[in-house]
Parts: sequence; C-alpha cells; structure tokens
Amino acid sequence: MKGLAPLFLGIFGTLAFSWVGLTVIPNWQIGHLNPQSDEEGTDIYPMPQSGMVARGGRVYAANGCIYCHSQQVRADYAAADIERKWGDRRSAPRDYIFERPVFLGKMRMGQDLSNIGARAPAEQENAPPTGDASPSASPAAPSGAPAPGAAPSDASPSPPSPKTGSPSPAAGSPATSPVSPAPNASPSPAGPAAAPPASPAPNAPASPGPKAPPTSPSPTGAANATPAASPSPAGGVTWPVQTSGEPPMYSAAWHHVHLYSPRSINVDSDMPSYRFLYQTRRITDAASVDALQLTGSDAPPEGWEVVPTFDAECLVAYLMSLNQSHPLKEVRSAAPAAPAQSPAAPSTSPAPAK
Repeated sequence: MKGLAPLFLGIFGTLAFSWVGLTVIPNWQIGHLNPQSDEEGTDIYPMPQSGMVARGGRVYAANGCIYCHSQQVRADYAAADIERKWGDRRSAPRDYIFERPVFLGKMRMGQDLSNIGARAPAEQENAPPTGDASPSASPAAPSGAPAPGAAPSDASPSPPSPKTGSPSPAAGSPATSPVSPAPNASPSPAGPAAAPPASPAPNAPASPGPKAPPTSPSPTGAANATPAASPSPAGGVTWPVQTSGEPPMYSAAWHHVHLYSPRSINVDSDMPSYRFLYQTRRITDAASVDALQLTGSDAPPEGWEVVPTFDAECLVAYLMSLNQSHPLKEVRSAAPAAPAQSPAAPSTSPAPAK
C-alpha cells in the first residue's frame, strides 16, 4: 500500500508534463496569432476565405483528397519540397489561422497542394516557352553557316592585319574562320591601329552561338516524371508540363478537366475520376461558358455538354485559394534561382588587340 501513492503521483506527473508540453505551451506560443500586415495595414496575410472556399474545403475532405495530398511545405533541411518548386519557403503556423480543420496530410500519392493556387494562370502566362533557344544563341546563323553570315563586316569593316594577314579573332571564338571576312570586307582608309578595337565588339555576343539550344522534353515523358526527375530547361517551368490541347495549366478550366478525367492530363495518373461532381446535359440554346473542354473519348456526344455542379465549382475555388507564397517575417524564404545560362561566359570575352 505504501508504494501506491508514489505510483499514482508518477503517473499523474507524467500526464501533466505531457499535457503542458504538448498543449499548453504550443497554444501559448502560436494559439493567438493574428494576420501579418505592413506598416500601412494594407498588405494583410492571410485573409478569411469566402463561403465557396469553405464549402470546397468540405468537399475536399469528403472525397478523401487529404489521403493522397498534403498541404505543408517542409523545410529545406528536412525534405526537398522547395527544390521541387512546391513553395518558396516552408509552411508556418500563421498560414493556417483561418483554416478549420487544417488539412496538413501525412501521405503524398500526389504532389503537395500548399501553393497550387499560386501557379496559374499568371505563372503559366509569364513562363518562357519550353524549348526556345536561349538569348545567348540568338545572334547565331539559323542554318549553322560559317562565319561569313555572321561576320562583323556589316557593322564595321576592318582591313587585314599587317602581321597575320587576317583580322584578329576574339579569344575563344570557335565560329570565326581566319579567311572568312575576306569576301565581305572592304579595305578602310583608316589605319590598322584604328580597326582592331572595333572588330572584336560584334564577335562578343556571337561567340557562344554554336552552342546547341536546350532540348525540350516530350510532353508525355515530362508529365509522367516525378518532380525531382523532371527536367527544367527554362529554369522556372513547373511540373507537370502543359498538355497539348488542354486549358492553361492550373487554371480553373484545367482543374475541372483534371477532376473529370485525370488520365487526359497524365496517362499514368492513379487519381480517381470525380465525374459524379459534373453533369451531362443537352445544349438547349447555346453552349455554357462553364462547359468542360474535353477531347477524345471524354468528349460528350454532339449537342451535349458537361458542366460542373456547385460542389465542383466550390472544390476548384478551394484549390485555387491555396497560396502560401506570401513572405512571412518569421520564416526565411528561399533565395531566387540563378539564371540557367549567362549570355556571355567570362572565358569568351574578346581579348584586346595587340
């Protein structure tokens, strides 16, 4: 009997310390957070959401989306979420002060949705087209011709050097031939001392011309790849890539097509189809502006259209409201990505003429 009192005290102490450490202290630290604003009180984040967004959150939970998607960007020391372009910073408690309940999630059968609302349509419109040549390769001749097509004779003709019999090429310029300027060059009345300083100038931007432009991945291969393995030739292209014939990626119309027919976006997707959130109806007067842009076997018969229900519109409104890209004072944002290639490498700068 004498040992019962210490036993009960030990059990009570363990539960009390656990309750204080896991409930009281966190609530004291982050339980009364307010939205962040600037000195003028105009840039307020986060903001309370509308009624459609709140209803869309309930549709999101009712259809089990939380079991396959998370809504938390982990820190760079814990995971590669920021490298996968799922966010510019880690998630913080202030991001969720208006969310009841919070759908943090614990599994990722699909990508993280914390910032899916920040990716389109503005980011899709501003993204550079995939596979275009880099700016450094623009002065090169389109047919890969030798230097006469890109010779500097059109800008400022220069006579042959008295020592070598040919103009001094820029250092590291592989596209310049010793005798290539001869057919187009005309002797200038100026002396040889004035010509060499002007000749390397046009060669500077054309020196990296022979470099091949970055190859663009095929739409099917890049859409089926994982975010970490998907190539990013433009430096800011978001995974997955734009599918040909579909609405702009991550727009409201794109979300509706993705919910109705996921495999029309990604043939290897294991996401279930939510066609019960849409209705097929006959076109009476004119086609609805909300009708889905479906192709192939998903397209409705002639004279029919597929339109979203109110729950589908609320779900898409909820997805497009997920945006944690606003900077927070208590969280360090990731540094901006370095440019893919500089227009002119330091090693290819023209050497002064001697």
